Amino acid sequence: MLDRLLTEVQGHTQHFLGYPVSKDFDYTPLFPFLQYPLNNLGDPFVDSTYTVGSREMERYVVEFFARLFRAPANDWWGYVTNGGSEGNLYGLYLARELYPKAMVYYSEATHYSVQKNLHLLNMPSIMIRTLPNGEIDYDDLEQTMGMNRHMPVIMLANIGTTMTEARDDIGRIKDILKRLAIRHHYIHADGALSGSYCAFLDPRPAFDFADGADSIAISGHKFIGSPIPCGVVVAKKSYRDRIARSVAYIGSMDTTITGSRNGHSPLFLWYALKSLGLAGLERRARHSLSVAAYAVDRLQENGIQAWRNPDSITVVFPEPPGNIRRKWQLASENGWSHIICMPNVETSQIDTLLAEMTAASVMV
Repeated sequence: MLDRLLTEVQGHTQHFLGYPVSKDFDYTPLFPFLQYPLNNLGDPFVDSTYTVGSREMERYVVEFFARLFRAPANDWWGYVTNGGSEGNLYGLYLARELYPKAMVYYSEATHYSVQKNLHLLNMPSIMIRTLPNGEIDYDDLEQTMGMNRHMPVIMLANIGTTMTEARDDIGRIKDILKRLAIRHHYIHADGALSGSYCAFLDPRPAFDFADGADSIAISGHKFIGSPIPCGVVVAKKSYRDRIARSVAYIGSMDTTITGSRNGHSPLFLWYALKSLGLAGLERRARHSLSVAAYAVDRLQENGIQAWRNPDSITVVFPEPPGNIRRKWQLASENGWSHIICMPNVETSQIDTLLAEMTAASVMV
């Protein structure tokens, strides 16, 4: 069974363009750590009586992204999560504790985990329309907020939507709040994919703490790459302090969503960040953007209506036949499919996919 599973995984990995998962990682030096039960239970910045973990590496990872996201120098905190969905849950949880009577706003292109999280947290919410590119409709947002000006605002901003990688502009959202004189508000940025490399774009999108975000969640297995799904959430420490409580059993603080926390994921992310550095992450972003531009040009040259949002690595086009979608594992919605040009994707893969799509259209 293991041999069969390995063969299947290897085969499926070769044709994989439809989901944001990087595959170009090598964590061989970390294999010895798989023999140990690494558990970072409790707060990563507070030691625990359970000492078989990777807390030091986790603290490095959180600080790395706090700096990248321009968090306040003396007011940041975070931890390595199980993925972007948990990061969104944590951001909404902090926001609810700060403003328990607030209304949550999010767009119709928001990740499906958000509605589930809102249900779990029992938070009232309103869905906002999107523009054709997947970005939130700012006019609809302002009009809807205006009808509820008496309530604090919790805003879930998409920094890269699931299908089109559209980014909501936090600067414009802050302007709306100012015009409506809504002083009590909280903005959480869901940057699962796009947030990992937005800091390297020029012009830099309005997505981080300096632009008005109060917390940011990203995925670690997407742009960076990891054998285990993971993520990072960064928030203001002053907000985290509102929910912290001491737990004698573990000798640490209870400040995260889960109790026991995977200690291997922080180790993988630490190794990747140490190996790549800022320069390496920027090179990955430049490569992905270049391949995405190539994909749009090649598809359009062959009569396929492909497009992408500015400075994004997601290429959208009319969905091809089912056999092609299945082979390349292409996500599809409302007649459209996309490929996501992760750092491991090369132009040769684009050419192969295009050849298959062209051949299929000729047969039809």
